[in-house]
Amino acid sequence: MHRPDKGGNSTRRQTAQTESRGSEMAESITKYGILVAVDGSPESEAAVSWAAREAVMRRLPVTLMHVIAPVEVTWPVTYLQSSFDEWQEENAKQVLEQAQKTFQGSVGGAEVPAVNSVVEHGPIASTLVAASADAWMVVAGNRGMGALGRALLGSVSSGLLHYARGPVAIIPAEAPTPDPAAPVLLGIDGSPAAEGATALAFDEASRRGVELVALHAWSDTRVFPIVGADWQKHQEEGQEVLAERLAGWQEQYPEVRVRRRLVCDQPARWLLDESDQAQLVVVGSRGRGGFKGMLLGSVAAKVAQGAQVPVIVVRDR
Repeated sequence: MHRPDKGGNSTRRQTAQTESRGSEMAESITKYGILVAVDGSPESEAAVSWAAREAVMRRLPVTLMHVIAPVEVTWPVTYLQSSFDEWQEENAKQVLEQAQKTFQGSVGGAEVPAVNSVVEHGPIASTLVAASADAWMVVAGNRGMGALGRALLGSVSSGLLHYARGPVAIIPAEAPTPDPAAPVLLGIDGSPAAEGATALAFDEASRRGVELVALHAWSDTRVFPIVGADWQKHQEEGQEVLAERLAGWQEQYPEVRVRRRLVCDQPARWLLDESDQAQLVVVGSRGRGGFKGMLLGSVAAKVAQGAQVPVIVVRDR
């Protein structure tokens, strides 16, 4: 981990930090860069807009990917198969053209290394999951075409949250434009699995020039008052967890102001409440009770499903 020089010129120190972070980012640039799942839905358009701003901020290439799912027309209308296939190809072209327009409108006059359009054929969720191995981050709307009901994540976004390799950003279409001065919110549980989320949250806050709110709950479940419980001890232990998990990153990102929030239970509820004042939420994919190979923690799932601002769930590669 890079440590800033405690002595010497501050400008040189900041330059060294920038070069170090730039070097780390260069190693993360892969075949697709920021990969965006597009299907023409309002949620997809919101995902494209968010990815465009992220690409400008990080100077990363973007890939707009539309996946054509296999559909077989059965007898007695098999003669329509070729026409349906042609319609799917034409629809894919139109969807990607619109996504390109949305992207260009979102970046304004800013430049990005590249923005490419790709059409793939196969099951949508599994195709995007496979592509995530060659992407720095995958971005998707919280629901896609044909989604049922506001409360449910779409099958594609849910599949990415469970199986993708690397960070997954879930973007709600109905969210108001966030205040650019609003903080980045980090859910931190003290587990080693959350280290990647902490690293990304600090980097996002630094690049956006905003405060980082680090929220820690010392219990995952509802806590009822217990006679004789040493609440002061629990608070002290929670503060120790926060201090331990944040110390190294605060040294690496001294320009990021950190506000610590310690609550006693139900981290998902508190994160959702706090997200109303944030522009972005970052959480790990597994909680402190998670184990290697666990698909998705309950906190990450609830926050991705319920937040009205973009949520990045950081998954292991």
